[in-house]
Amino acid sequence: MSTEEKSLHFIEQIIEENLTNGFPQNKLRFRFPPEPNGYLHIGHAKSICLNFGLGLKYNAPVNLRFDDTNPAKEEQEYVDAIKEDLQWLGFQWDKELYASDYFQQLYDWAILLIKNGKAYIDSQSSEAMAEQKGTPSQPGVDSPYRNRSIEENLALFEGMKKGDFGEGTHVLRAKIDMASSNMLMRDPIMYRVLHKEHHRTGDDWCIYPMYDYTHGESDYLEQVSHSICTLEFVMHRELYNWFLDQIYDENLVRPHQYEFARLNLNYTVMSKRKLLQLVQENFVSGWDDPRMPTISGLRRRGYTAASIRKFCDNIGVAKRENIIDFSLLEFCLRDDLNKTAPRVMAVLDPVKVIITNYPEGKEELLDAENNQEDENAGYRKVPFSKELYIEREDFLEEAPAKFFRLSLGNEVRLKNAYIIKGESVVKDAAGNITEIHVTYDTDSLSGSGTEASKRKVAGTLHWVSIQHAVEAEVRLYDRLFIDEAPDSHKEKNFLEFINPNSLVIIKGFVEPSLATAVSGDKFQFQRLGYFNVDKDSTSSKLVFNKTVGLKDAWEEKGKKDNNSINNALKDINKYFKVGTREERIAIRKAIGETLAGISNYSLLQNSFKKNINNNKSSLLFANLILKYSVLKTADYEIEELQKLFTMSLRSESTFVRSRAILNLNKLDFDSEFKNSFKDEILKLKENPPKSSTERELEFIEDFLK
Repeated sequence: MSTEEKSLHFIEQIIEENLTNGFPQNKLRFRFPPEPNGYLHIGHAKSICLNFGLGLKYNAPVNLRFDDTNPAKEEQEYVDAIKEDLQWLGFQWDKELYASDYFQQLYDWAILLIKNGKAYIDSQSSEAMAEQKGTPSQPGVDSPYRNRSIEENLALFEGMKKGDFGEGTHVLRAKIDMASSNMLMRDPIMYRVLHKEHHRTGDDWCIYPMYDYTHGESDYLEQVSHSICTLEFVMHRELYNWFLDQIYDENLVRPHQYEFARLNLNYTVMSKRKLLQLVQENFVSGWDDPRMPTISGLRRRGYTAASIRKFCDNIGVAKRENIIDFSLLEFCLRDDLNKTAPRVMAVLDPVKVIITNYPEGKEELLDAENNQEDENAGYRKVPFSKELYIEREDFLEEAPAKFFRLSLGNEVRLKNAYIIKGESVVKDAAGNITEIHVTYDTDSLSGSGTEASKRKVAGTLHWVSIQHAVEAEVRLYDRLFIDEAPDSHKEKNFLEFINPNSLVIIKGFVEPSLATAVSGDKFQFQRLGYFNVDKDSTSSKLVFNKTVGLKDAWEEKGKKDNNSINNALKDINKYFKVGTREERIAIRKAIGETLAGISNYSLLQNSFKKNINNNKSSLLFANLILKYSVLKTADYEIEELQKLFTMSLRSESTFVRSRAILNLNKLDFDSEFKNSFKDEILKLKENPPKSSTERELEFIEDFLK
């Protein structure tokens, strides 16, 4: 096998095998079949890149087919947005098609199935049908209407079509096998009554086909050769094939369904229903809010089509589900923007700097490189003057040893300009610094070739000339959720994990070259990150969105939180070794402060679960998570809590037992849960272990009261 063959993903391998076995390459055809009931998100981008990528690789057409079979949820707005997203990503479809194009043919085939005894009208309620379906281990029960006559079925179906019946009164079901091990084969619904106006067919139809019926038949009508779905449709393949069996002509291409793993991305939700909820309940400003994982939201945030395509290429096409780190998407974006985004200077938290020895009224235009990664990007002129803005965090009056920015008595270089030295500060009545007075080395201009210009100093700062600065609104976006799996926790609403700091709006100042920037322009604000001009921007008011930082702050925070957990566990071990109560209290308080500072719900939960074992340090640590972390008692599984307290109360350590009794007594547990441990605590009172202390006995008495 060649190196190229080894690099093929499994769907490409299937296609190559089909071609080797005689399938004509000119018969290859793919499709992307979105439902127009919401905006496309990053998960759809993977499917888009896969299907259109195969089309490009094999010079085969790719259809865009809208699965518009549910007028209750579909809108033309979504159709238009999907088309825009596809073209922005860099793909062009062969034919623009709709499932609604085939409504008459699908209806005709349904009539054929009824005539062939393969479909019938069921007049039961949806609840009754669901109950009769059985369970995976128990066969279903035939509907009382399963053996209706063909004539009656045809008459009822015609009445459904004409609108003679209300919604929910009748459905058309395929007659397959109510005892099938695949529950989808237990007489699935083909049509339901819906008195809703369709965005394309208006009120022509009162019945609409179900996805499982429409999908394969539409593929067949379009002569799609490889119908590629996500893994959730594996069980649907048998039904896909059954419907094809009823109408297949061996002289035509028969579509085949193949499944790949969908994209699961941490720190976000991919459910269209949940994304719609975010929009409708105003947690975001719309489908294209820059915090949304929608393609339009990512585009508005400042993502590039190339970075999304690269991301989809990097994660590959697999058969097994896995979770991709959001940091990989951001890495692909940084990698792309690093090559293409012009470097500019902006100050987002300004403090005034006055160069006391710079001549009054003097201005200079200094050369600044646009992008050191692009030799053709050239240079621009940046104005320099006596008064500047720098970032407030870039100055400290008295700096620690490793502070490589401006401080009193120390020097730094201003980017593309001079070396300055901190001399004094001016403060307001509250003690806040309002001005920093500095001097500059007149011979130290960057690039001038003088000895002074070659002098090495500890740091380089970005700046903006106050006289020439352009005011801008800057929207600092961050991840929408603070938990890595916001919709995976039982008894928790994913909205509880909304990041309260996902959007902070500030006023900043940018260099004058940005005055003419327009929507969609992308820049690197030096030392700050990548920013994008928002569509709200006007000629009189610049608006920038923060696209991504220069470094992965979330990865750093994740490492910091993990380190905090590990360090707290080390401190627990010390807890058992120190000799005095005062030392133990100090250690416990330090651990408590550490745990209280961690907001990662999943990390805390996993740490809690992992430490429910017979090790005394682990048990004490789990009890301290209960006591000090941001998690509430309702956030824990009851079985885990029962296990923790049972093991803790039987521990050899009085410290573990004492902390468990205190937690039971002081935390927000209901009386029934507390009383379930009463017998265990009575045993400790009646037959105290050798390690018992007076304090533990006091805690026991308090509990029993």
